[in-house]
Amino acid sequence: MVRRWAINTAVFVLFVAAWDIAVRLSDVQGVVVPRPGEVLKSIIDGLVTRGIYWDHIWVTILETLAGFTIGSAVGLALGVLVGEVAFLRQTLYPYIIAFQTIPKVAVAPLFVIWFGFGLASKIAIAATISFFPIVVNVISGLDSADHNRIEMLKVFGASKWQQFWLAKAPSALPFLFAGLDIAIVLSIIGAIVAEFVGAQRGIGYLIMQYNFNLNTAGIFALLVVLSVIGVVLHFVVVAVQHRIIFWQRS
Repeated sequence: MVRRWAINTAVFVLFVAAWDIAVRLSDVQGVVVPRPGEVLKSIIDGLVTRGIYWDHIWVTILETLAGFTIGSAVGLALGVLVGEVAFLRQTLYPYIIAFQTIPKVAVAPLFVIWFGFGLASKIAIAATISFFPIVVNVISGLDSADHNRIEMLKVFGASKWQQFWLAKAPSALPFLFAGLDIAIVLSIIGAIVAEFVGAQRGIGYLIMQYNFNLNTAGIFALLVVLSVIGVVLHFVVVAVQHRIIFWQRS
């Protein structure tokens, strides 16, 4: 564990040092690529000195978690229905795939028109962009169930519900959490895309403001903040996964 953290820290330090050296040697203007020190200064200014980031961070986190929750619930329900009902797999699943192929950037303005410039439109886009991985993984997980175990349950007179709960659900859990891990990251992307289209608060809104002002260091700082949020949420999902699927621990 300590060795892994040491390696990760060393890689990070080497990356930052290479970044700083490359900017110095190439004589690139700060408005194009800022130096790491300028990015760090913007982070400290936004989080500590002036603290202007916090209000936008909480808005984006709220949009992300709400969209993730709704998308996960819808994705889980659709995954179970499509995975268990052959008729729905033949009729509904192709439409789910077709909907997913539509770029969410293209439909984001429609969501703003339908739901307004408030939180609702951002949550809706985050939900629509995050539910598909869960649908696919739940279906794959249900299909991966041990058929011998299912046949044994049938022999002992188990009902369809008992077969699902005792054989299929445990097999689908690892796939479900794999989908959740992808979905939480996609929820952040969906929230930021929605804020780009139209918002008054949020990290995406702040990035657009910095872009207009050519504040490249501020943009890099916000990207670092977004990365940290994504990593934290990823580890939260992994921690819950280890807690629930305890038999998967090495």
